Amino acid sequence: MNTPNPLISDHMLLIEEPHLIERYNKALEGFGLKPVKLKKFSVDLCGYSPEVAKTLKNEQYLDPHKVNRRFIILTPEQAQLTVLHSSFSNTGDLMREFFAKNLRPLNALTIKDVVYGEIEDSVFKVDDIDDLLAIQLVEFKIFTPEGLPKKTAELKLMIDRLLKEPEAWRDDNMLNEMVALVKQTGDIRDNELLPSEVVFLHETFWASHFGGIYIFNDEQQITVICDSSAKGFRKSRPWQVAYIDIDDQKQVYRFLEESGRLDPPRGSWIERSGLLDLRMYMMAAWLARETNDDLPGKLEDQRWAKRWIADNKRSLEEEGTIPLLHWVSEQVSNWSNIDMDHIHEDRRFVLCRANPEHKDMELVNRLISDYLPFDFMTRYLFNKPNFYRQYDEWPERYRKFVADAISSYYLNGNTKTRDKLYN
Repeated sequence: MNTPNPLISDHMLLIEEPHLIERYNKALEGFGLKPVKLKKFSVDLCGYSPEVAKTLKNEQYLDPHKVNRRFIILTPEQAQLTVLHSSFSNTGDLMREFFAKNLRPLNALTIKDVVYGEIEDSVFKVDDIDDLLAIQLVEFKIFTPEGLPKKTAELKLMIDRLLKEPEAWRDDNMLNEMVALVKQTGDIRDNELLPSEVVFLHETFWASHFGGIYIFNDEQQITVICDSSAKGFRKSRPWQVAYIDIDDQKQVYRFLEESGRLDPPRGSWIERSGLLDLRMYMMAAWLARETNDDLPGKLEDQRWAKRWIADNKRSLEEEGTIPLLHWVSEQVSNWSNIDMDHIHEDRRFVLCRANPEHKDMELVNRLISDYLPFDFMTRYLFNKPNFYRQYDEWPERYRKFVADAISSYYLNGNTKTRDKLYN
């Protein structure tokens, strides 16, 4: 039986106050779902809860069609969390932008009620690649059980009419209705309850459809990277879209390099970041996992690494990754350039990271992590949903090693680790 993932709780908010649980259940009912009888549960940025999903026996309860994602906001504190479960890589960015642009009304609304709704776009179901390409803008549709945003909008219209129509003050019915609304909304001049920015761009992203698809949006061209068996591959908008099979690492690398999205191996960042050394340790632990050898006590245990590498020299030469990392590290320490044309196409990504100056840095690191199953640090930082799924499949002793490594190397106050490795 798998032990619980100790890393998930670091990105979740515990909900145990009775009034917040009651509000969450009202939001579930607003989606047509049954309320849950839990005394506590945790939520992510979007309000998704593993405990609620288990109780409802529905992991997709906030993402039923893998498009038009639902959200539940109990508190502005959720803005500091990450997304645990999503069909789109930019869901977290969209949510954080929505929070940032509408912080004041969200603060006011969540004092009184729960905010729930959908990140709505023009597509209601994804059947082929063209459906994903059609998504350009998203709009946040928000509701509360008490209908506060709608009532606020109605009250604003009445106030405008009262100020602009000379005879409006004679309309007793309207004045009585305004009084009734004010009792529910409060003074909306000081207590803004209506989010003003709800439409956002939806451009470069990864989606879970068709086994995972990357869409990169450049000024003159869109590039799609996914399995060539995906419906619409090389058929959806061929005049506008370039297609690359995700298994064709040579072409994927070429696209990322030519578009300036990659940081190829150079001494200027390799020695400073320590990323290749870290990948060597992670690869050694990954291979030790397969052979049931002892794992290191900590991620950077050089004594363990040297001993294990010496004991497994022949098999490591056949596998090739660790010798390559050793050779490249030695070359760049002598300020030698690495000619990537001489590196086998299946080995190139292990020597690279995303260009930290490019706006697509996070998405590119996510794509790189798809080719490096042993690099749990990159997956954890840039592809948490994939990391969590993979974590559940590992042997328990390797799961413990990974959890301890990430906790000591990244979580325990070492907030600059991410910048050091990838920026």
